[in-house]
Amino acid sequence: MGYGSLTKEIFEELASAVGRAAAIIDADALENYAYDQAGRVWGHMPEAVVRPRNTEQVSSVMKIASKYRIPVTPRGAGSGLNGGAVPLAGGVVLSLERMNKILEIDKINRVAVVEPGVVTNDLCRAAAAEGFLYAGYPMSTETSFIGGNFATNAGGGKVIRYGSTRRHVLGAEVVLASGEILHLGGRFRKDTWGYSLLNLLAGSEGTLAIATKLIVNLEPKPGKVVNLLACYPDVEKLVESVAKVIGSGRRIISCEFMDRNLVKYTTEYLGCALPEQERSEGYLLIQVEGDTDEQLEEGYETVGKICLEGGAFEVFVAESRTDSAAMWNVRQNGLEGMRARDPYACASGDLMVPLSAVPEMLRRIKRISGEWNVEIGIISHIGDGNLHPIPLKPEGMTPERWASYAEEFFSALINEAISLGGVGSGEHGVGHVKQKVLTENKTPAELEIMRGIKKAFDPQNILNPGKMFFKLQ
Repeated sequence: MGYGSLTKEIFEELASAVGRAAAIIDADALENYAYDQAGRVWGHMPEAVVRPRNTEQVSSVMKIASKYRIPVTPRGAGSGLNGGAVPLAGGVVLSLERMNKILEIDKINRVAVVEPGVVTNDLCRAAAAEGFLYAGYPMSTETSFIGGNFATNAGGGKVIRYGSTRRHVLGAEVVLASGEILHLGGRFRKDTWGYSLLNLLAGSEGTLAIATKLIVNLEPKPGKVVNLLACYPDVEKLVESVAKVIGSGRRIISCEFMDRNLVKYTTEYLGCALPEQERSEGYLLIQVEGDTDEQLEEGYETVGKICLEGGAFEVFVAESRTDSAAMWNVRQNGLEGMRARDPYACASGDLMVPLSAVPEMLRRIKRISGEWNVEIGIISHIGDGNLHPIPLKPEGMTPERWASYAEEFFSALINEAISLGGVGSGEHGVGHVKQKVLTENKTPAELEIMRGIKKAFDPQNILNPGKMFFKLQ
C-alpha cells in the first residue's frame, strides 16, 4: 500500500492545526526545506511544510498524517550531513524551528528543560549564566538544534570527557506517528524501569518519534581551561602521541586533529594562518582543564612534554581568549574552508574506529583516496577515534556523477573502518546517503529486529520514510 496524496483538503486540515501562517505550500519557500548540508544533489521537494509551535500542534499534524497515510519528515536546523531531513517521499516536512524556547533551568536537579528548536549554543550560554555547563556539544553548536542533536546522537569535541548527546538527555516528551504523546525519563539520572525507549530514540533520526521537549543534564561549571596547539612534521608520530595524551592522567576535555590540506584551505578561507603552517603535516588541538592555576599549569606542561617527546617540533599554549578562539576557529570552520575550495566537498562520511586502529585507518584513507584520485582534507575527534575525511570533487567530474562517486568512495572507507572494528558513523548518522552501506554491514538478525522496532513505533512507515535501513515503498 502506497502513501496517500496531499490534497488541498488535507492541506487545509494541516493549516488549521498549526495556523495558516505556519503552513507553507509555495514552491519557492518549499525549496528551503528540500535539502540539508549533504547538498542540493541529495535533495527532494516536499509538498508542504508545517511549523508547529507546541506539542499539541505536532500531535494534531501526526493524527492527520496517520489518518490519510501522508509521509512526514521531521526537520531541525537542517545542519545534518547525510540527507536525514530530506523529504524523500514528498509529503510534509514538519519543521521544529518555532519550538525554540528554553523553558527552565532547574538548579536543584541540575537540568534544563528545552524545546527541540533551541540552538545548541543558546542553551550553552543560558546554562553558563546560571553557573552550569551543557556538555552535549557538537561542532555545529552555533547552528544545530538540540532536537536534531538528540535525533542523531550528536557528538563533538568534548566526547572524550563528557560523552555524546545520549548521555545528556535524561527525559523527553515525544509524539508518535499516531499522534499519541509519550513522556519518557525525567529529572533523574538512573533507572531500571523497563526497556529504555529514551535511549532507543537517541540516534533514531526521526524515524520512530518526534521529540517536542527534552530534559537535559547540566554539569557543574568547569574549572580553568587552556588550549594547546601541537605542530607535527609527520602524521604517524602525531597519532602515536594521542593515546599518551589521553592516558596522561590529566583532565583532557578535547583532543582534535587537523591535517595539512584542511588547514591550508581553511586558513585561506578565513584569511589567517596557524603557526608553522608551511612545514606542519598535521596539528593536535588539545584542551586541558584544572581547578587551580597550579593544576592547570602542571596539566598543560605534562601534555606539551608528551607531544614534544612524540615528535612535535613545537607546542603553542594559548595565552588569551583571543589565541584560543583563533585556534578553534580553524577547527570549527574546517568544512566551510573545504567547501570554499570546492562547493561540492562532501562531509557525510564520518568514520568511527577504536583509538588503537586510528594509525592504520589514516593509512588506509590515504591509500584509498589515491586509488580513487580524490583529494581530501581530514578533521577528527581523534581522542575517541572519530575521523572526518572531506573529499573534493575531481576536476571535470559532473556534480551528479560526484554524488554517487563520493558515496562509493565513502563506502570503501566505511568497509575498511568496519574491518578494523569500527562503524560507518560516530555522529553524523545514516540518513539516506549511507543507507546502502549500513544494510550491507548489518546481519539479517539485526535488521529484522530494527524493522520490528520501526513497525512497533510507526506501523504505516510515515515518519521520515526512506532513511536508515528502510527503503521507500
